[in-house]
Amino acid sequence: MNRVSIIMGSVSDLETVGEAINILKEFKIPFEAKVLSAHRTPKELIKYIEQAPKKGTKVFIAAAGMSAALAGVVAAHTILPVIGIPMETKSLKGLDSLLSTVQMPAGIPVASMSIGKAGARNAGIFAAEILGISDKKIGGKLLAYKKVMRIKIKNTKIKL
Repeated sequence: MNRVSIIMGSVSDLETVGEAINILKEFKIPFEAKVLSAHRTPKELIKYIEQAPKKGTKVFIAAAGMSAALAGVVAAHTILPVIGIPMETKSLKGLDSLLSTVQMPAGIPVASMSIGKAGARNAGIFAAEILGISDKKIGGKLLAYKKVMRIKIKNTKIKL
């Protein structure tokens, strides 16, 4: 039973999306990852989106570059939360992806993360936070995760 469905526009996105996957694995959240394109496999994408809730999907993560229509297409075909990861691109360094992910019309919301690996990591954490609302185990793991981050910062020593 998948709780998070990750969709990438291209297999080349896997290196970046791996950050979200690592978080989901750390929190022991079941997930599925697929390569489906809003432009090259639109019928297959829509079929996947429509069937995902039957497999237990509660949250979608969509990663795409350039025109980055993927997250918006997912959001247009579901009432589940959609988290967009804008991929870094060669020509515009991901600004094109960010603007395409964040500029959604009213009524089709996408939670847009930052460009690249930091955004992918945050997408995994945000998916855990969404699931943690109703799952006390995940909520507890999030509290512990944030406590460790806080302790690391508090214990940072600067040598001058």
